[in-house]
Amino acid sequence: MQEQPFEVVPVAHVVGGRVEPTDDHWGGTRSVIRIDPARFGPDSTKGLEDFSHLEVVFRFHLTDPADLNPGARRPRDNSAWPEVGIFGHRNMRRLNWLGVSRCRLLKVDGLDLHVEDLDAVDGTPVLDIKPWFVDFGPRGNVHQAAWTTEMLGDYFAPHRD
Repeated sequence: MQEQPFEVVPVAHVVGGRVEPTDDHWGGTRSVIRIDPARFGPDSTKGLEDFSHLEVVFRFHLTDPADLNPGARRPRDNSAWPEVGIFGHRNMRRLNWLGVSRCRLLKVDGLDLHVEDLDAVDGTPVLDIKPWFVDFGPRGNVHQAAWTTEMLGDYFAPHRD
């Protein structure tokens, strides 16, 4: 397989909300996804208010590029959990530094999308925004490794100040 790099340009940035990426307590975090007005007009968000949730693709812009770990490691370096390869994680230690999050859409105000539970911090470059379609959710039986449920027990718990 031949690598063919391509350029990805942010369509928006996260404004407000959390300022530091942390492992837990993203619940109730409110922020704004501010779409770039130099490239998009008001019609770009037309109809979006009919959806309750968004799927947001963003770049982990605060991650140290030297922190890439393409091999297996224990989630959150917890010795109680098994070693898992890079594609068995959802963390920021990835080759392209991409994150995907589903969040609740609270309000559309022109090019400002008011959201809750977006686990991206203030200033995060947003690469794409898609409405969440229930029909694109998982089909069939869903299962996951037991350690993920333990690890994410407080992920969307209310934010602590």
